[in-house]
Amino acid sequence: MNNTAGFPRTWTAEILTTAPLIAPARQYVWPMRIAGEEDALARGALLLMVRPAGGGRYMVTCALGFRDPTMPTGVFGCPDADQICAVAGGYAYMASANEPERCVQVEMKPVVEVHPAVATGLLLFIGFHTIQAWGRDGVVWETGRLSWEGVRVTSVTDDEAVGMGWDLRGDVEVEFRVDLRTGDFVGGGFRV
Repeated sequence: MNNTAGFPRTWTAEILTTAPLIAPARQYVWPMRIAGEEDALARGALLLMVRPAGGGRYMVTCALGFRDPTMPTGVFGCPDADQICAVAGGYAYMASANEPERCVQVEMKPVVEVHPAVATGLLLFIGFHTIQAWGRDGVVWETGRLSWEGVRVTSVTDDEAVGMGWDLRGDVEVEFRVDLRTGDFVGGGFRV
């Protein structure tokens, strides 16, 4: 999935199906040595060829979070046009296209959906229980629990994200609405 809708960007990225015969001089691996993720590359990887606005190109190998085909994999524009978001099997990575060595792995694992909210300058990461919003400088807010297990966003407008969260007690999905400016929400299926 190479999301062409959404935020403007100063870079281009191509998803590769195999490593090139002649690899570029600059190559990066995301995540960079994180405790507990030593075997992440053994699960597979997303290969990207990135061309930043400043010229040149480099290859990024993004460790796959999960092999489950329902987990998202793709490249997304960000609120900062110089940033790149790569998602590989539910693991999301954020980096400046000009400084790929300074990659940050999004703490939410797994990310099950990604939605741009261009009007509010947010990139929304949807997890099993919550939604996390990233702005130009990182995490802006994260909702409280919206579901016992499974969050599904049905629409994103200029002001809110609307979706469904599962209610364990009634075994039904319950609608929620999240204010994109604050992360405050009403509804959802999580009740204690």
